[in-house]
Amino acid sequence: MADIVDSATRSRMMSGIRGRDTKIELALRKALHASGLRYRLHYRKLPGRPDMAFIGAKAAVFINGCFWHGHDCPFFRLPASNVEFWRAKIDANRSRDIATLDALHGLGWRTAIVWECAMRGRPANELSALVGRLKEWIREGCSNLDIRGPLPEEIAVMHATKVKAE
Repeated sequence: MADIVDSATRSRMMSGIRGRDTKIELALRKALHASGLRYRLHYRKLPGRPDMAFIGAKAAVFINGCFWHGHDCPFFRLPASNVEFWRAKIDANRSRDIATLDALHGLGWRTAIVWECAMRGRPANELSALVGRLKEWIREGCSNLDIRGPLPEEIAVMHATKVKAE
């Protein structure tokens, strides 16, 4: 399938996608800071420069976009055009993610990955529960954490509820 916009427009659109300070990253950082936790942003002394590093707790938090990291959720879909390029790019991102996590674990750090789908389109009460879970993990958690979004059937129920409310 051909792209629906010309290459100059696509290039401009893609260059506008941020690699840091995304909306979901800013929302999570603001909530954790408001709850009293302090962290280092994109800490250069650690492999992979985690989005947030909690030095005293030896906990690193990554906030991953579902598309760019090839997450197995409804928000990821391999583009229909230039498939070989996108598959190679996303596979390289996944490999780099695995190597980064392994390096951090080797240094004795715990890691958490918060996926975009866990935060996207969620009401404030669900986000506060996510923040509470992450906060508890940072302070007391002993293993690694992977916070994912709802399953496709949960999304369908949420969408149906939203449509009825409107």
